[in-house]
Amino acid sequence: MEAFLQQYGSLGVFLGAAFEGQTAVVVGGVLARQHLIPAWLVLLSATSGSAIVDHLLFAAGRYYRSHRLVVRAQEKPAFARALGFITRFPVSYILAFRFILGLRLASPIAIGVSRVPAWQFAMLNAAGALIWSFAFTALGFLFGEALERLSGRQQAAVSAAFVAAGLVAVSIGIWAVRRWRAQQASASRQ
Repeated sequence: MEAFLQQYGSLGVFLGAAFEGQTAVVVGGVLARQHLIPAWLVLLSATSGSAIVDHLLFAAGRYYRSHRLVVRAQEKPAFARALGFITRFPVSYILAFRFILGLRLASPIAIGVSRVPAWQFAMLNAAGALIWSFAFTALGFLFGEALERLSGRQQAAVSAAFVAAGLVAVSIGIWAVRRWRAQQASASRQ
């Protein structure tokens, strides 16, 4: 297990940061604390995964505004909220949207639709991804340290696996509740 995590752990953090969010980065921080993945590799993987996907979503908003998927994203309430924030606080919002629940995917598309220059988004997106990945890697690292103190060194890796499974379960639960609420809202509008 340890060899598997050392070999494929950073790819998992990269993909998790790109598509899921902070859970994978927190788990990466726990694994870094357990010396299964180097902390610098968790940071690099999380930063690049987040920045790349968000830049692709920005490009989709910028260059494919009339595509049905972008048009569908524009119809969601989160998109309108994101545009409001972008209009009032463009720099702060680009740095912080990863930390705002419910706006993570809509935000880069909304920024692409807005008048924010691509060069400005690229710079702020990279900085925001670094801040975000550092915060959640550090959180995981501290959590891993607490686990280590509570359960002892031998059981820390097993505890980290249980924590990872718990975080994934919570994330799936949050996703399911959000999806259910969106379906309920859609049904009530019709």
